[in-house]
Amino acid sequence: MSVDAKNYYADTGAPIARVEAGKYFKDLTPKEQLYAHYFSKAGHWGTRAVLRSVSPESEDIYDLILTIHRAVKGNYSALEVDLGKEAVQQYLEYASQFLANLGNYKSFGDVKFVPRIPLTDLKSLVELINSESALQLFEDVRIPLYSLDSNISLLGSPEKGHVSGYYLNLVTKAEGEAVDAALAAHGVMPENIRVEKASEGKFVVHVASANISNATGYYPEKIDFTIKGGEPASLTFQFGDHSREFAKVAENLSLAKMHAANETQVKMLENYIASFLTGSMNCHYNSQIYWVKDIGPAVETNVGFIETYRDYLGTKGEWECLVAMVNKDRTKKFGELVNNAKNFISELPWDQSFEKDTFTPPDFTSLEVLTFAGSGCPIGINIPNYDKIRLNVGFKNVSLGNILNAKSRKEPISFISEDIQGVYDEYRTQAFEVQVGIHELLGHGTGKLLLQNDDGSFNFDRENPPVGLDGKPVKTYYKKGETWGSLFGSVAGPYEECRAESVAMFLVTDRKLLKIFGYNTKEEQDRVIYVSYLSMCRAGLLALEFYDPENKKWGQPHCQARYAIMKTYLNAGKGLLEFEYTKKDFSDLTIRIDESRISTVGQDAIGEFLRKLHIYKCSADVVEGTKFFNDLTEIPDDFLKFRDIVLKKKLPRKQLVQANTFVGKDGKVELRDYDETEIGMINSFAERET
Repeated sequence: MSVDAKNYYADTGAPIARVEAGKYFKDLTPKEQLYAHYFSKAGHWGTRAVLRSVSPESEDIYDLILTIHRAVKGNYSALEVDLGKEAVQQYLEYASQFLANLGNYKSFGDVKFVPRIPLTDLKSLVELINSESALQLFEDVRIPLYSLDSNISLLGSPEKGHVSGYYLNLVTKAEGEAVDAALAAHGVMPENIRVEKASEGKFVVHVASANISNATGYYPEKIDFTIKGGEPASLTFQFGDHSREFAKVAENLSLAKMHAANETQVKMLENYIASFLTGSMNCHYNSQIYWVKDIGPAVETNVGFIETYRDYLGTKGEWECLVAMVNKDRTKKFGELVNNAKNFISELPWDQSFEKDTFTPPDFTSLEVLTFAGSGCPIGINIPNYDKIRLNVGFKNVSLGNILNAKSRKEPISFISEDIQGVYDEYRTQAFEVQVGIHELLGHGTGKLLLQNDDGSFNFDRENPPVGLDGKPVKTYYKKGETWGSLFGSVAGPYEECRAESVAMFLVTDRKLLKIFGYNTKEEQDRVIYVSYLSMCRAGLLALEFYDPENKKWGQPHCQARYAIMKTYLNAGKGLLEFEYTKKDFSDLTIRIDESRISTVGQDAIGEFLRKLHIYKCSADVVEGTKFFNDLTEIPDDFLKFRDIVLKKKLPRKQLVQANTFVGKDGKVELRDYDETEIGMINSFAERET
């Protein structure tokens, strides 16, 4: 079915903000700067792995943008003589948004965007620069660049006509799940693979590695399995996906290793290098054990196929690399939160049976980002995602301060009434910082998965299991080889984000916790709590943008999570949350929170909601847990009616331009910033090795 292209045009007037890192980078020693430099280079070499996992055309579009930029030497004004200023600006806006998202689908929402510049004008632009390679690239991408229908406008299931770079040829959902199950049965983790259907019942699993042969005993030669319905199938492994780039990743990590601060970092890097050379996810798993044990480094790093949100089956990861410096002042606050974590965890609405036997305080740090190589930069991270490491070794929480605070200009705040715009604007950053801290530490960091260990034993009393939501002993648990992600599949990402966000909303009313963040007076605390509720409910309303009514599909896990929380508050009734309007087109729609009901109606509602989310997850009750979450995030018509005004009032998403580092002839590292413009964004990519 065709769609209106205007709804998918690249943003115009999008705010572009610089990720300010210079101050903290200068505080590093020369050795630390070199470590950060080579780690950043390694991360950027994974750029093409991201592009290839998005869409078949993304890599060629990327090359076209950089080829044009180099042909005009960064000077686009000469093109305006023939094309006009508007057409050139439309091209630049598309190019900047593409690079900010590392692909032609939004990293936040997974929806395709297309150029505003007409195809004929773009063709003229390419012809003007007189580059044979640009002309060839243009011919290769001109059709998919502009193509749109209701299916290919979304990332998702190839079986439904959606787009995914994780599946080569038409791999059905049943086939994809069967491949995942076959890999899991042989102890093969799927984060660094892409799946190709070679012929009926024959599959090739492409493994990201520098080596093009099986250089490790981690992978079997072949796996025979059955697809749902009993059809026989088999898969073989093909090594060397992203081979050229991963050789460079390993090379630069080897250079970073020469400047490591301690033996733990050396061991971490050795496992990273082995993983990216051979494709062994066991080595990556081991790297994360050392990473967790590397407490309080001056330069914090992480790299690999980390988050699985963009695979509709929730198992294949997207390449990410973080390189950042510590913000010591803000970290001190988070340290106090960590020190008091046990007290706050005891307040959460479940008993000790569903909580870790011993809470291991994680390394909780506020960082200033130098490099975040990937499709989009979060504001907080809780990793590793390996359940057994989290349970048995620990995890780290980081808040990315200069991402949270990156601003280019004041933006209007939609759906907040004039009388509370002032307090909302004044406290939304503070409220968000508190929410992120709780979300990452006490959200993702809590909970005990009831599971069967590899040796057949259990981490809970199998004879007397904990009591579930129905008042009876739970009957389900994670069987040997099962994980949270493998069992809950595509719902795992949004479900877990919702659970973490709900922990934040449940604890944000705790005044002892707010004092840790420096809010000591009742007036300040009340405002942070009130604005937290307003922010979450506004986020739940704005989430409608990322819901496709025709396919009944959510395009962004965090948005699905926030909608669920907003709906929980709305369903609580008693005037806690109301949407007010007088006009038929809802153009005067505003959100109202009754502040007097937050501590009673709001707290009770989020507590009961969180208790269900948590116990379903911990007890591996995939049937009831999935139904509970999906039912709540199915949008009824009486709320879907607001989607049009949400789309009409939506603001362009902020684009972040990052610095690069270079080593001079004197061996010193130079940090180079770029203008907060579309050309500055393109420049930042053109000066990297990718």
